[in-house]
Amino acid sequence: MQGAIQAIVSHGSIVKNAVLHQIRLVNPIMPSVVFSRLQSVTSARMEEHGFESTTIADVLKGKGKSADGSWLWCTTDDSVYDAVKSMTHHNVGALVVVKPGEQKSIAGIITERDYLRKIIVQGRSSKSTKVGDIMTEENKLITVSPNTKVLRAMQLMTDNRIRHIPVIDDKEMIGMVSIGDVVRAVVTEHREELDRLNAYIQGGY
Repeated sequence: MQGAIQAIVSHGSIVKNAVLHQIRLVNPIMPSVVFSRLQSVTSARMEEHGFESTTIADVLKGKGKSADGSWLWCTTDDSVYDAVKSMTHHNVGALVVVKPGEQKSIAGIITERDYLRKIIVQGRSSKSTKVGDIMTEENKLITVSPNTKVLRAMQLMTDNRIRHIPVIDDKEMIGMVSIGDVVRAVVTEHREELDRLNAYIQGGY
């Protein structure tokens, strides 16, 4: 999984070249001047129509407020048991952590990985351990903004080996995205670009 994701991050532009190569194989009689023109405008077309330009804001919009998990939170004083129970109940892999009485200010994040590494592996009790004791604190969080490109978000997540990343706007959290969210966004974007290239070839532009 990590290898496939890294390949997408590192070689997104190769998709374009591969498509152009395939076009020439499928259409060997395409005049060189036409192919050259197509090749020269492809980069501009891709940028204009969205290739590798989808933002985190687009991902959040596509997920919908009820699905991004940002409305789910726990406090630093909650037990890890209750936090994990909430994650399981709502089918999410991470929870925003806030200080008691300060719901608009993010204190950190707790994930399934925190639970496994800091509770299960270490033989600690989830019922007697507070979320604040095992969470990733706010000053150590890797975050993105609504304007961050999905490929950049994917790069941050793979480089730092994290699966969830908070979306911060003006010091307030507005959502949460997972590695699955950004992978789906990139795959969809590439698929749509293939369709646009095909439409261009057929005279759709």
